[in-house]
Amino acid sequence: MKTIAILNQKGGVGKTTLTINLAYALKQDGYKVLIVDSDPQGSARDWNNETEGAIVPVVGLDRASLATDIKAVTNGYDFVIIDGAPQLSSHMAAAVKCADTVLIPVKPSSLDLWASSDLVAIIKQRQEIGADLHAAFIISQAINNTNLANEVTEVLKEYVLPIFSARIVNRISYPASISNGKTVFHTQDKKAQDEINLIKKELLEC
Repeated sequence: MKTIAILNQKGGVGKTTLTINLAYALKQDGYKVLIVDSDPQGSARDWNNETEGAIVPVVGLDRASLATDIKAVTNGYDFVIIDGAPQLSSHMAAAVKCADTVLIPVKPSSLDLWASSDLVAIIKQRQEIGADLHAAFIISQAINNTNLANEVTEVLKEYVLPIFSARIVNRISYPASISNGKTVFHTQDKKAQDEINLIKKELLEC
């Protein structure tokens, strides 16, 4: 089993959207996938309630004891994807502790870049004590026909963490499908589906 934590201490960067769509993309490949909602706001649980758990199973574990609690619910799964809470907290540190891979979605803005520094520090601390932990940035909510995402990619290199070449473009199909309890794979938006599948491919390669 592999545990993927999707984290950023800044809200509104698309953590839940990436969690849900990536989980479904992995499920389409035949993997058994569980979403762990560690955000007290419970957005992934709200999404799951729309279809009564028909898309991907979701459990809520939003306490600082996540690293211990998660062991009781993840047996039999190939992938567990943690939808992280915003703000730097004991919840986020616990998610890093139990993860094999941390994905950090960032919007192409200076505020998002600055907000990532503390999370990156936690990740590097874990790596320095010998944890087999991978981490990478994913550009989220990029705007087509602008150079901003490329400029952000150059700045992110200063953190010395990998940056996925695949990125998520700001498309209406993402929030629209989530609000209906679905994913972009339940829409006609092939471009959005391709974006998620490319992220899945990079994840599996690393």
